[in-house]
Amino acid sequence: QVQLVESGGGLVQPGGSLRLSCVASGFIVSNYGVSWYRQAPGKERELVADITSAGGRRNYADSVKGRFTISRDNAKNTVYLQMNSLKLEDTAMYYCNAYTTRPIRDYWGQGTQVTVSS
Repeated sequence: QVQLVESGGGLVQPGGSLRLSCVASGFIVSNYGVSWYRQAPGKERELVADITSAGGRRNYADSVKGRFTISRDNAKNTVYLQMNSLKLEDTAMYYCNAYTTRPIRDYWGQGTQVTVSS
């Protein structure tokens, strides 16, 4: 069964850090590009970070550059999002998305909540 499971969210103070994990099962995540998205209440879902499959190229939203790092551990079939220097505006539900174009596959996790509050 194909599944993506996110974890690692929680409540953190401004300036703090969290590491989100996205564990894949039922498929080999190293063959997929993986993105982290987030959605805050009343806002559209936005792309936070992306890592390609083979090349490991990384892209980040301007709002998180220099603070967030996306990485993958293929041996664990897992992709991470390290979030440092968290801000109030980082509060959102964070989702993991794995995708390929040949063939077309698109998988989503259920999300993990990140709340930044003092």
